[in-house]
Amino acid sequence: METKLPQYKKLYELLRQQIKAGVFKEGDLLPSENELCKVHLLTRPTVRQALNSLVNDGFIKKHKGKGSIVNQVPNGIGILSIRSTTSAIGKSNLKTSIILKPEFRKWPENFMFLLSEMELNYGCIYMERLRLVNNMPLFFKMTYLPNINLPRFISFNLKDKSLFETLQKYYQIEIKGGEQKFKAITADETVSKHLNIEIGSPILHLERKHITNRGKFYFYSSLYCNTGNYSLYGTF
Repeated sequence: METKLPQYKKLYELLRQQIKAGVFKEGDLLPSENELCKVHLLTRPTVRQALNSLVNDGFIKKHKGKGSIVNQVPNGIGILSIRSTTSAIGKSNLKTSIILKPEFRKWPENFMFLLSEMELNYGCIYMERLRLVNNMPLFFKMTYLPNINLPRFISFNLKDKSLFETLQKYYQIEIKGGEQKFKAITADETVSKHLNIEIGSPILHLERKHITNRGKFYFYSSLYCNTGNYSLYGTF
């Protein structure tokens, strides 16, 4: 049975879509917390969580005594945000192609982050995906999840699906924060093929450790980003 989308996220998505569609323009005030509670039959903490998510993704700013003011819609990709890329861009513009389906592996030697003994003992679930925005390949992404209490994960078809939403829906795992490292590098043969750019083109390499609500359960990703037409924005 599918888990319902949290109420705060439903409101977040509704307001985000309204901002992107121009219902609320730059400088406009969003309805107050009280108004949002009454219209959508939600509690104040739920409304506040949705608004905080909009702040984190750069769509609004909160001003004491005024309320929530709409920012200029960011012309970029929310990969630096605690929210997922799917949430930041929207499903209609974002596509996900599977390069390598999830499979069981040992952790790579000299891994990008220090691993615990438990993580090393259980091994990882590894997969490769390509994220496209408006059919343009922007992210070549390698993901490593510890093979700990993730039954049937390798059977999921993640084509055009959000990993964050999949983890939340089926395993009640939510992303709470993380660490990330940045490097400006040039594309090798593999990366250039997936991102459809020339070998040696400048790209951004991100190494990320995601902290979750499940104790010491972390997962990791290595992203190669073609930022020629999009900037990266957000908080993490």
